Amino acid sequence: MEYILIFITAIFVNNIVLSQFLGICPFLGVSKKVETAVGMGMAVTFVLVLSTIVTFVVQKFVLDPAGLGYLQTIAFILVIAALVQMVEIILKKVSPALYQALGVFLPLITTNCCVLGVAILVIQKDFDLLTGIVYAFSTALGFALALIVFAGIREQLSLVKIPKGMQGMSIALVTAGLLAMAFMGFSGVDKGLSALFGLN
Repeated sequence: MEYILIFITAIFVNNIVLSQFLGICPFLGVSKKVETAVGMGMAVTFVLVLSTIVTFVVQKFVLDPAGLGYLQTIAFILVIAALVQMVEIILKKVSPALYQALGVFLPLITTNCCVLGVAILVIQKDFDLLTGIVYAFSTALGFALALIVFAGIREQLSLVKIPKGMQGMSIALVTAGLLAMAFMGFSGVDKGLSALFGLN
C-alpha cells in the first residue's frame, strides 16, 4: 500500500515539474509536439530509474563507507552523464527518427535537474532501493504526464488565433501556470489515502 501511495503522490500531488519546479528546461523545450514529448518522457523515465539505482549503489557502497558523502553531487552528475551518453548511443542505433526528433534536448537530460534532484531526494528521504526505484519511476511518469499534457495543449494552441503579444513562449508560460494550478487540485489526496489506509 505504501508503494501505491508513493506512486500517486509522485505523479499527481508532488509532480516534479508542476509542484517542485525541477526539469523545466525540457518541459518548455520539447513540448511543441506530442510525439517528441512521448519520446522525451520515455528517455527521461529510463535514465531516471537507471540513474537512481546506480547512484544509490554508489552512495551506499562507495561514498558512505569511504566517508566521501561530500562528493555526492559530483559523483551523481558523472553517473548521470555516463548514462545519458549510453541512452544516446542506444537511441541512435535503435530509433534514428526519435534520436533526430529529440535533437539537442537528449544531451540536455545530463543537465536536467529533475534526474539529479530525484537521485539526491532518494538518499535524503532515506529510501531503501526498492522504494527508491518506485519513487523514481513514479516521478518519471509524473514528468512524462505533465510533458505530454502540456504538449497536447500547445499543439491545440497552434491552431488558435492568439494575440500577437502573447504568442510563443508567453502563452506557453501562462499555460504551464494554469496546468500547475490544475494539478494543485490533487493536494491533500496523499493525506486522505494515508488516513484511509492507516499509513503515517
